Amino acid sequence: MAEVLLEIEDLTKRFGGVVAADGISLALPAGELHAIIGPNGAGKSTLIGQLTGEVVPDSGRIRFGGQEITSVPVYRRSQLGLARSFQVTTLFPDFTALDNVALSVQAHSGHSFRFWRKARREAQLREPAQIALARVGLAERAASLVADLGHGERRQLEIAMALAGGPRMLLLDEPMAGMGPEESARLVELLRALKGAITVLLIEHDIDAVFALADRISVLVYGRIIATGDPTTIRSDPAVREAYLGEGAADG
Repeated sequence: MAEVLLEIEDLTKRFGGVVAADGISLALPAGELHAIIGPNGAGKSTLIGQLTGEVVPDSGRIRFGGQEITSVPVYRRSQLGLARSFQVTTLFPDFTALDNVALSVQAHSGHSFRFWRKARREAQLREPAQIALARVGLAERAASLVADLGHGERRQLEIAMALAGGPRMLLLDEPMAGMGPEESARLVELLRALKGAITVLLIEHDIDAVFALADRISVLVYGRIIATGDPTTIRSDPAVREAYLGEGAADG
């Protein structure tokens, strides 16, 4: 059995009278693609924020790679191998795709390259950036400005930037938001190709994509995980169907 890479124990977070995380416990083995689904306001993005360190839990603990990281700052978690892709893209539109990934390599490497020199001219940055672009299917778009990329290509680029640091785990927060069917299909194939090579925690509103990709799924409702299991188990769970699937609610 694979080692447990991420362990969440009794994680709790309140915002005033709203309980965003209500005693969440979850263990993810290395190499698993685990999806979190649930209706709007379930606390999914709050959970991701607690894992990255942007949201401080009121109680509970988080362990990553056997190390306690509950109070570890954001930058340190990134150094340990936790990489996040956001709901809203965070790219430099006037830079090329290669420039964006090279800057991500630079940020993860800690090297103090001269700021005014184009990152893509540094071999130590350019080569791993090209590898990351190829990994997500954007090798031929390396010289294209981000402003000229389609929405789906920008999502692919964000994943390339996350992969550029050589993370042990990817946290993906609704990567298919706003995509058309063809773009979603390409991203599904990209994530399928990553399965097993890297651990992925996926928050996604596209239920078809979730059931096609996930090894296991956890259903979050009002800050509590009401079920965890493989796609077949989750699809047939009466409590899940009543609370979420059966209502046809959109994830958020």
